[in-house]
Amino acid sequence: MFTYITFRSAMAVITSLIISMIIGKRIITFLQVKQVGEVVRDLGLEGQYQKKGTPSMGGIIILASIVIPVLLFAKLGNIYVILMLLTTLWLGFIGFMDDYIKVFKKNKEGLAARSKVAGQIILGIIVGLTLYFSKDVIIMEKVSVSDLTARERTELLDPQKPYFPEGQVSMERKSLKTTIPFVKNNEFNYSWLVSFIPEKIRPMFTWMVFVLIVIFIVISVSNGANLTDGLDGLATGTSAIIGTALAILAYVSSNVIYASYLNIMYIPNSGELVIYASAMIGATIGFLWYNSYPAQVFMGDTGSLALGGIIAVFAIIIRKELLIPILCGIFLVENLSVVLQVSNFKRTKRKYGVGRRIFLMAPLHHHFQKKGFPEPKIVTRFWIVAIILAVISIVTLKIR
Repeated sequence: MFTYITFRSAMAVITSLIISMIIGKRIITFLQVKQVGEVVRDLGLEGQYQKKGTPSMGGIIILASIVIPVLLFAKLGNIYVILMLLTTLWLGFIGFMDDYIKVFKKNKEGLAARSKVAGQIILGIIVGLTLYFSKDVIIMEKVSVSDLTARERTELLDPQKPYFPEGQVSMERKSLKTTIPFVKNNEFNYSWLVSFIPEKIRPMFTWMVFVLIVIFIVISVSNGANLTDGLDGLATGTSAIIGTALAILAYVSSNVIYASYLNIMYIPNSGELVIYASAMIGATIGFLWYNSYPAQVFMGDTGSLALGGIIAVFAIIIRKELLIPILCGIFLVENLSVVLQVSNFKRTKRKYGVGRRIFLMAPLHHHFQKKGFPEPKIVTRFWIVAIILAVISIVTLKIR
C-alpha cells in the first residue's frame, strides 16, 4: 500500500493532524510558562487587548506537523521534496528569529525588514537555480513526430511510450514552460522573454530572468501570508484551502493519464508533492483547533512566512505560478491593500500636506474590523472567498 501516493497522502494527513493535536497543547503550555505572549500595539480595534498574553510562535506546531509526516511517508531523495523541506525550514527559521526578537528582546519591530527580504531572496535564488539547472527537474512535452531527430525517433518511437493525438509523441526534457490559465494553448515559456537577445548568450539571461521571477513570487506570497495573519484562524484556514487546491493540481499534473486527458503539462516525479500538500493540510487544520476564535495560540511569523513560502514554491514547481493571483487572491488583496494605503497616504501628503487613506485601516481585514464587523464573521467570509477562488483555480484545468 505504501507504493500508492493516495495511501501515503492519507497517512500524511492523519499523522499531521495527530501530531498537531498532541503536541499543540503541550507547546501552548510551554509557551505560556515561558511567557511567550503576543505583544499588542494600540491599533484602536475592538477587543484587541483580549489577545494580549496569548502565546505566539505557534508556527512551531505547524512546522513539526508538516516535516515529520513528510520524513515518514515521502521519498526523501525526490528533488521536489528536498526543495519543499528547505523552503519550510528556511522561512520557518527566519520567522522564528523575527518572533524571538519581538518576544524575548522586547523589540516590537522584530527582525529588520532588509534581513527578512535578504533571506527570502537567498531562498528564491536557491530554488530558481535548482529548478533551472537540476537534471531531475523535467516535464513531458508533446512533440510532433515530424520534428524529431533521427536519434530521438529511435529512442522515442516505442510502443510502450504514451502517444498523443495528431502525430505527436511524449518526450521528457528540461523546459521553462509554465501554464497560463484560461488560455487554450496554455503554455508560456520564460525563454520567450529574452528572445530578442542573441542566441549565444541567451541562456545566461534566461536563467537570470527565471530566478528573478522566482524571487518575486516567493517574497510576494510569503509576505502576503504574513499580512493575512491578523485575525484568529484567518491565515490558517486560508492556507488549508489553498493547500487542498494545490494537492489536486499536483496530483493531476503527476499522473500521465490525467495529464493527457486534461491536456495539461505532465511533470514526472512530482507526485510526492501531493504528500507534502497533504501534510500541510493536516497541519493547518490541526493548528486551527487551537487558533480558531478565540485563539489559544498565534502562529506568528514562524508559521505565516513558512506557509506562504510553501505555497509559492509548490506552485512554481508544478508550473501553476501564474494561477497564484487567483488561488492566493486573499493574500494578494491583503498585500495590495497595504501597498495602496501607504502609497496613497504618501502621495496625498506630498500634494496636499495631509495624508489621506483609502481604507479605514490596512491590511484589509482590519478595515472591516473598523467598520464594526465581528472578527469571526470577517474570517468566515474570507474563507468563503478563498474556497470560491480555489474552485476557480481547479476549474481552469478545463475552462480555456
